[in-house]
Amino acid sequence: MTGTDDAHGAVAAVWRIESARLIAGLTRLVRDVGTAEELAQDALVAALEQWPRDGVPDNPGAWLMAAAKRRGIDLIRRRETYARKLSEVGEDLRHRQQDGGRDDFDAVDEDRIEDDVLRLVFTACHPVLPTEARVALTLRMIGGLRTDEIARAFLVAEPTVAQRIVRAKKALTKAQVPFEVPQGEERAERLASVLEVIYLIFNEGYSATAGDDWMRPALCEDALRLARLLQGLMPDEPEVHGLAALLEFQASRSAARTGDDGEPVLLLEQNRSRWDQLLIRRGIAALALAGKTADGPAGPYVLQAAIAACHAQARKAEDTDWGRIAALYAQLARATPSPVVELNRAVAVSMAEGPAAGLALVDALTDEPALKDYHLLPSVRGDLLAKLGRSAEARAEFVRAADLTRNEAERALLLRRAENA
Repeated sequence: MTGTDDAHGAVAAVWRIESARLIAGLTRLVRDVGTAEELAQDALVAALEQWPRDGVPDNPGAWLMAAAKRRGIDLIRRRETYARKLSEVGEDLRHRQQDGGRDDFDAVDEDRIEDDVLRLVFTACHPVLPTEARVALTLRMIGGLRTDEIARAFLVAEPTVAQRIVRAKKALTKAQVPFEVPQGEERAERLASVLEVIYLIFNEGYSATAGDDWMRPALCEDALRLARLLQGLMPDEPEVHGLAALLEFQASRSAARTGDDGEPVLLLEQNRSRWDQLLIRRGIAALALAGKTADGPAGPYVLQAAIAACHAQARKAEDTDWGRIAALYAQLARATPSPVVELNRAVAVSMAEGPAAGLALVDALTDEPALKDYHLLPSVRGDLLAKLGRSAEARAEFVRAADLTRNEAERALLLRRAENA
């Protein structure tokens, strides 16, 4: 690998880690999400040009922030007719530089990162945007996900997601949405979208949709950090605690989800001694808080956390209470009807009542448009067919699932399962 390749790899890694902080800090100053992303992207291009030549800086995140700051000042100087508020920001920055004072970008990097990222989530989830656009935009801004990765998470076409993102940024600019965490009823209204965003970011890190890696730990860490922050911000919301509990339980399995060579290890085959007991205890505590703050039926995140708790508390795979898990999935299906939930319920039913019962539920989902290109449908069907001794059909389903996934580690796993069916 050349020095240029090393530098480009470093740029990509730093961008994945720092992009949310960079965009959030810039948004707080320029008060415009679209402009902030443009400035961040300009800094990324500068890094791609300069790091292969000059070497990777000691503090790559600070380098990107400084580069974005310079471009922000240049942009303000060029756009004399730009919004007055942006011009005032530019003047303030220039005065601070001339006075030798510490500017707000330094404060963002050191002291205000977490608050700024949370503000960015709530800004992108403003009611001026439809729900799908709020989630897509925040995944792009906070998670650093590409458009195709977001499309995969939504089970929709890539051009659809691209249009949502472009229109969302334009709508936020036109509406002059303030960069803040809302209060009162407005905050509660945006909460569902914020929770969905954090959940989807975690899922992209937990099971990457594309590339060579089975997991992207940095995304899981970002989502878990945001969920914990949200707990502190909204301590009386049971669904906030439910989401935090769910992510704690899921994250507790991370070390056991890959083998020595990085290959995926399925849940029932994992070495449970490698599960992180501290995260499990945090999950149990968060789930208990959800119960204490609830004054009605359990919401979808609390139900999913309860399902995850059943796995976390089973010392061995055979100790899992599949009957309870199936019942919880039935509750979840009533609370939030979804073909993906039904697919998960089918797995639980197959474990509780046998593969034939699960296969009947899966077969009822084969014509669902949303699952047409969802690789887990043929993967689950292949597993159930294999357990029923229908080997040829199982192999065909595993091969179909392998063709649909874009994650190389998962494709290799599915092809091995096809060979062994």
